[in-house]
Amino acid sequence: MRHQKRGRILGRSSGHRKALFRNLIGDLFKYGQIETTEAKAKAIRSDAEKMISIAKRGRSGRISEVHARRLIRARLNDPEMVTLVYDDLAGRFANRPGGYTRIFKMGFRKGDGAPMALIELVD
Repeated sequence: MRHQKRGRILGRSSGHRKALFRNLIGDLFKYGQIETTEAKAKAIRSDAEKMISIAKRGRSGRISEVHARRLIRARLNDPEMVTLVYDDLAGRFANRPGGYTRIFKMGFRKGDGAPMALIELVD
Protein backbone atom coordinates (compact mmCIF):
# COMPACT_ATOMS: atom_id res chain seq x y z
CA MET A 1 0.00 0.00 0.00
CA ARG A 2 1.14 3.55 -0.71
CA HIS A 3 -0.34 5.26 2.33
CA GLN A 4 1.33 8.62 3.04
CA LYS A 5 3.76 8.28 0.14
CA ARG A 6 3.46 11.31 -2.08
CA GLY A 7 5.40 12.72 -4.98
CA ARG A 8 6.94 11.11 -8.03
CA ILE A 9 10.32 9.40 -7.75
CA LEU A 10 11.01 9.16 -11.52
CA GLY A 11 13.88 6.70 -10.99
CA ARG A 12 16.26 9.34 -9.63
CA SER A 13 17.94 10.17 -6.35
CA SER A 14 16.49 13.05 -4.36
CA GLY A 15 19.18 15.54 -5.38
CA HIS A 16 18.92 14.62 -9.05
CA ARG A 17 15.12 14.85 -8.93
CA LYS A 18 15.24 18.25 -7.21
CA ALA A 19 17.66 19.61 -9.82
CA LEU A 20 15.50 18.21 -12.63
CA PHE A 21 12.37 19.90 -11.26
CA ARG A 22 14.19 23.22 -10.79
CA ASN A 23 15.48 23.16 -14.35
CA LEU A 24 12.11 22.18 -15.85
CA ILE A 25 10.24 24.85 -13.89
CA GLY A 26 12.83 27.48 -14.84
CA ASP A 27 12.48 26.57 -18.51
CA LEU A 28 8.69 26.65 -18.24
CA PHE A 29 8.81 30.19 -16.84
CA LYS A 30 11.45 31.30 -19.34
CA TYR A 31 9.89 29.95 -22.54
CA GLY A 32 6.21 29.74 -21.57
CA GLN A 33 5.92 26.12 -22.63
CA ILE A 34 8.06 22.97 -22.68
CA GLU A 35 7.69 19.50 -24.13
CA THR A 36 8.56 16.71 -21.71
CA THR A 37 7.23 13.37 -20.55
CA GLU A 38 3.77 13.25 -19.09
CA ALA A 39 5.01 12.13 -15.66
CA LYS A 40 7.50 15.01 -15.42
CA ALA A 41 4.87 17.52 -16.55
CA LYS A 42 2.46 16.32 -13.87
CA ALA A 43 5.22 16.36 -11.26
CA ILE A 44 6.26 19.99 -11.84
CA ARG A 45 2.78 21.42 -12.32
CA SER A 46 1.97 21.92 -8.63
CA ASP A 47 5.37 23.42 -7.77
CA ALA A 48 5.19 25.90 -10.66
CA GLU A 49 1.70 27.01 -9.67
CA LYS A 50 2.74 27.40 -6.02
CA MET A 51 5.59 29.72 -7.04
CA ILE A 52 3.23 31.95 -9.00
CA SER A 53 0.84 32.01 -6.03
CA ILE A 54 3.68 33.03 -3.70
CA ALA A 55 4.60 35.88 -6.07
CA LYS A 56 0.98 37.02 -6.20
CA ARG A 57 0.76 37.06 -2.40
CA GLY A 58 3.95 39.13 -2.25
CA ARG A 59 2.64 41.68 -4.75
CA SER A 60 -0.70 42.00 -2.98
CA GLY A 61 0.94 42.64 0.39
CA ARG A 62 -0.27 39.51 2.19
CA ILE A 63 3.40 38.60 2.74
CA SER A 64 6.39 40.89 2.45
CA GLU A 65 8.02 41.35 -0.94
CA VAL A 66 11.43 40.30 0.38
CA HIS A 67 10.03 37.10 1.87
CA ALA A 68 8.19 36.20 -1.33
CA ARG A 69 11.29 36.77 -3.45
CA ARG A 70 13.40 34.64 -1.09
CA LEU A 71 10.88 31.79 -1.17
CA ILE A 72 10.90 31.81 -4.97
CA ARG A 73 14.72 32.10 -5.09
CA ALA A 74 15.04 29.04 -2.87
CA ARG A 75 13.12 26.99 -5.44
CA LEU A 76 14.80 28.20 -8.66
CA ASN A 77 18.37 28.05 -9.97
CA ASP A 78 18.51 31.40 -11.77
CA PRO A 79 18.21 34.72 -9.87
CA GLU A 80 16.89 36.40 -13.03
CA MET A 81 13.94 34.00 -12.99
CA VAL A 82 12.88 35.46 -9.64
CA THR A 83 12.27 38.88 -11.18
CA LEU A 84 10.51 37.26 -14.15
CA VAL A 85 8.14 35.31 -11.88
CA TYR A 86 7.60 38.14 -9.42
CA ASP A 87 7.22 41.04 -11.85
CA ASP A 88 5.84 39.52 -15.04
CA LEU A 89 3.98 36.33 -14.18
CA ALA A 90 2.41 37.54 -10.93
CA GLY A 91 1.06 40.60 -12.72
CA ARG A 92 -0.12 38.53 -15.67
CA PHE A 93 -2.11 36.17 -13.43
CA ALA A 94 -3.24 38.78 -10.89
CA ASN A 95 -6.95 38.28 -11.60
CA ARG A 96 -6.79 34.51 -12.05
CA PRO A 97 -7.57 32.46 -8.90
CA GLY A 98 -5.48 29.43 -9.92
CA GLY A 99 -4.85 27.01 -12.74
CA TYR A 100 -1.89 28.82 -14.27
CA THR A 101 -0.66 25.83 -16.31
CA ARG A 102 -2.18 23.50 -18.89
CA ILE A 103 -0.99 20.04 -19.95
CA PHE A 104 -1.63 18.68 -23.46
CA LYS A 105 -0.93 15.03 -24.23
CA MET A 106 1.11 14.70 -27.43
CA GLY A 107 1.34 10.99 -28.11
CA PHE A 108 4.32 8.73 -27.64
CA ARG A 109 8.04 9.31 -28.12
CA LYS A 110 9.47 7.44 -31.08
CA GLY A 111 12.54 6.01 -29.37
CA ASP A 112 11.17 4.43 -26.22
CA GLY A 113 7.41 4.94 -26.42
CA ALA A 114 7.24 7.28 -23.42
CA PRO A 115 4.02 9.32 -23.28
CA MET A 116 4.90 12.94 -24.11
CA ALA A 117 3.11 16.09 -22.99
CA LEU A 118 3.28 19.83 -23.56
CA ILE A 119 2.99 21.93 -20.41
CA GLU A 120 2.35 25.63 -20.92
CA LEU A 121 1.38 28.73 -19.01
CA VAL A 122 -2.23 29.74 -19.61
CA ASP A 123 -2.85 33.16 -21.17
